[in-house]
Amino acid sequence: MVASAEGVPAQAQAQAQHGEEDGNGREFDAVSERSGGQGSFSPSSSSSGSSKWWRIRLFRGMVNDLRRRAPYYLSDWTDAWDYRVVPATVYMYFANILPALAFSLDMFHKTNMQFGVNEVLLSSVLGAVVFSVLACQPLVIVGVTGPITVFNYTVYDIMKPTGTNYLAFMCWIGLWSLVFHWILAVTNSCNWLKYVTRFPCDIFGFYVAFIYLQKGIQVLQDLGDEEPFYLSIMVALLVFVVAYVCGELGGSSLFRHPVRVFLKDYGTPLTVVFFTGFVHIGRMESVHLKNLPTSTAFLPTSDRGWFIHFWDISVSDVFLAIPFALLLTILFWFDHNVSSLIAQGTEFPLRKPAGFHWDLFLLGLTTGVAGLLGLPFPNGLIPQAPFHTESLCVTSSVVSSSPDPNSKDHPTYEIKPTRVVEQRVSNLAQGLLTLGTMTGPLLVVLHLIPQGVLAGLFFIMGFQALEANGITAKLLFLARDVALTSPAEPLRLIERRSAIWLFVAIELLGFGATFAITQTVAAVGFPVFIFALIPVRALLLPRWLTPEELSVLDGPTASPFTMESVGGVYGGESTTEEESRLDVGTEKKKKRVEEGAGIRSVLFRGGEVSTAVQSEEDMVEQGVASGMRARRAQ
Repeated sequence: MVASAEGVPAQAQAQAQHGEEDGNGREFDAVSERSGGQGSFSPSSSSSGSSKWWRIRLFRGMVNDLRRRAPYYLSDWTDAWDYRVVPATVYMYFANILPALAFSLDMFHKTNMQFGVNEVLLSSVLGAVVFSVLACQPLVIVGVTGPITVFNYTVYDIMKPTGTNYLAFMCWIGLWSLVFHWILAVTNSCNWLKYVTRFPCDIFGFYVAFIYLQKGIQVLQDLGDEEPFYLSIMVALLVFVVAYVCGELGGSSLFRHPVRVFLKDYGTPLTVVFFTGFVHIGRMESVHLKNLPTSTAFLPTSDRGWFIHFWDISVSDVFLAIPFALLLTILFWFDHNVSSLIAQGTEFPLRKPAGFHWDLFLLGLTTGVAGLLGLPFPNGLIPQAPFHTESLCVTSSVVSSSPDPNSKDHPTYEIKPTRVVEQRVSNLAQGLLTLGTMTGPLLVVLHLIPQGVLAGLFFIMGFQALEANGITAKLLFLARDVALTSPAEPLRLIERRSAIWLFVAIELLGFGATFAITQTVAAVGFPVFIFALIPVRALLLPRWLTPEELSVLDGPTASPFTMESVGGVYGGESTTEEESRLDVGTEKKKKRVEEGAGIRSVLFRGGEVSTAVQSEEDMVEQGVASGMRARRAQ
C-alpha cells in the first residue's frame, strides 16, 4: 500500500482530491492525525459547510451500491461451494417457516380468511427469490413479520365497516408504497441510517417480544374453556419449555460441539414435530384440538384468483390508501434496514460491501408485486436475517482476549468466527423449499399442527426476545446487588446510576407508547412512534446524558464497513471538539461491550450473544478506502 508523508493512504487522498461523495454530495475526509496510517470515512466538517443539506444527487446512492457490489456478483454464486451452505439452508427454512405459520394463523382469524398459509408462504418465496438474486446484500432473509401482521388486520378493522374491497385496498397501499419506496431510494434516504443506534432497535425489539407473547395468549384464548383449552395450554407450555431447554443446551458447555450445534439449530423444529404427534397419545387423542387451517395447494385461501382486481374500488378509496401507504413505508424503512444492519453486525467478519439504497428500491418492488397478488407485504426478518449470517460463519479456536487469571500457564481458548460464506444460494434455496411447502402433501402435514403448539412457538419467540434485549440487560443490572456485580460489567463505567435509570425509563416509555397504540384501532399509526425514536436519540438524549454515558448505554448497530454506503457511522458527535469530549481513556474504551443484543435474538436461540461496540473515535478512524482494501486483502 502506498502512503503519503502524512500517513494517509494514496487511495484515501485520491478520494479527497476528487471529492468522492456519498449519496447526498458530502465529501469524505482522510483524517491523518489520528488514523495511524488508516484512511477514514466521515463527513468533512469543511465540505459539509459548502454542501447544503438540501443538495440531493438523485440515484447516487443506488448507483454507488451497484458499482461497489457488482464485482462480487459472480463470486456470490461460486462461493456457495462450501459445507456451511447446506446446514444454513435447512436451518433457515425452519427458522423462516415456523413463525410464518404462526402469523398466518393470526391473520386468518383477524382478516376473515383473506390471508392464510399459502399467502404467507408465497410472500416469503417472493422476498427470497428477489433478494437472493438481485439484492446487494443477499444474506438478509425477507418474509412476513409480526409488525406487518398487526398492520394488516388493523387496516381490515378500519375498512370493514365501509364495505370496501379489502384486498383491492391493500393492493393500492402496496402500489402507493412502491412509489414512496422508490422516491426514498433515489433520494438517498438511507444515509439517515447512520442515526439508527441500538436505542430505537432495543425498543422495537422489546415491542416485538411483547407482541409475540400477546399473540400466544390470544391463540389460547380463542380455544374456549373446555378440555381442548386446557390441553392446549399444557402443550403450549411444554413446547416453550422444551424449545427453551434445547436453546440453552446449544449455548452451554455440555455435550460435544456437534450435539450442541444440532440442538441449537434444530431443537425448535423437532419440538414442534414431537408435540404435533404427542397430542395423539393415550387419552389425549379423544380431545378434539383445533389445528392450523390450510387450503388447496398453490391456491389462495379465499375463493379468488391470484391477481387482484385493483380497479374494483372507488377513486376516493384509491387516494384514501395514501396515508396507509406512508405508514407502511415508514415501518418498512425502519424494520427492513434494521434487520439488514444487524445481519451485518460488528461480530460478523464480512468482506463484501452492503447496499442499502438499492435494496430499499427492491423492497418497494416486492411490496407492489405482493399487493397485486394479494399477499402480506414482505420485508426483512428479525432475527432470521442475523441468524442466517451466523449460520454461515466459519469458526476457529483462538486464544481468549480475556484469559483466566487463575490459569496463567494454560491459555484460555474461545470460538470466534473467522469468515462468513457470503453467497446467494442459501437464501434462494430456502425460498424454493418454502415454495415446495405449498404442495398438497406438505399442506396436509401442516394441517396436523395443533394451534396450542403454535401458541408455544409464540411464547418461545417472545421470551427469547426479552432475554436477549438490551433493555432487559439494563433492568437486570439495576436490580442486581452492586456488591455482587462483576467489575467487568460495562454499565459500571457510568458513575451516575440515575443516568441508567433515566435511559431505561425513556426506553420503557417509548415501548409503552408503541405497545399501547397497537391495542387500539389507531394501531396502524405505530410506525410513526417507532420512527420518532430516532430524533429522540439524536436530539434529546445528548441534552440529558453526557457523551461518556451515551457511549456505554448506546452504540452503533453495525460496523463502519457496513455503514460505508450510507455515509459512515453516527456516534453522536462528528467534530473534532466533540470527539475530544469522548476521550475518556483507553481502558474504558476497551471495556465497552454490548450489554444486550437487542432484537438480535428473537427466535430459536438460547445462549449468549456478545457483540463488541466500538467507541465513536474508533468509528471515525475507519473508512471506505481502508475498510474495502483490508477486506479485499484478506
